[in-house]
Amino acid sequence: MSRDYGQYCGLARALDVVGDRWNLLIVRELLIGPARYGELRDGLPGIATNLLTNRLRELETAGVIGRRLADDSSAITYALTPWGAQLREPINALIRWSTPLMVRGPEGDEFRATGLLVALPALFDGRMPKDPSIAVGISVAGTTVQLRATASGIDVGASDGRKLDAVLTAEAQLVLGLAAGVLKLEDVATLVSIEGDESALRDFFEAPRHAGGPASPQPERVNQPASP
Repeated sequence: MSRDYGQYCGLARALDVVGDRWNLLIVRELLIGPARYGELRDGLPGIATNLLTNRLRELETAGVIGRRLADDSSAITYALTPWGAQLREPINALIRWSTPLMVRGPEGDEFRATGLLVALPALFDGRMPKDPSIAVGISVAGTTVQLRATASGIDVGASDGRKLDAVLTAEAQLVLGLAAGVLKLEDVATLVSIEGDESALRDFFEAPRHAGGPASPQPERVNQPASP
């Protein structure tokens, strides 16, 4: 690896592997699912192609990712190894920790709605909706993410075509604030669009955390977009 702290410390050893710039963002993309090189490049705007190649090689050498043939072709895809997939837990913790930074809004940074497939599972971790049969959609920047109540919590994924009880359309920072619990639907009623049963959305956003679940982030003022 290009960085070596030379310290016999768990944090230092972990950063030796994933602490270089872009490494955790590559892992973020692969937490969504296996991806080809071009898909990773598209999901990481700003990374030089030679740097992406080097980072992938380093992560593969370290045992964080592996290469395999795509199921439908002879193209190579990258995927997390079982050990690499264990980075979901610390990444989830960092996402929750970042809530005060994220609810400020993009502030000029590029936003990709597919990132909600990583952010929302972290923010909903440990939350248990009362009704295990509901499913809702969250629409941001033209992309809809599906939330589905299960016996073990909230499943976040791409739409699978099922009938949704409600769809919320909102700016990214409002969705993140709602999911983190620092905003309530009544706080943003004039800034969002709701189709269907609003109580179904409340069942997700107001779901209590089960005992031992991650703590909710501290509230932070949200820079809400002006009403149209």
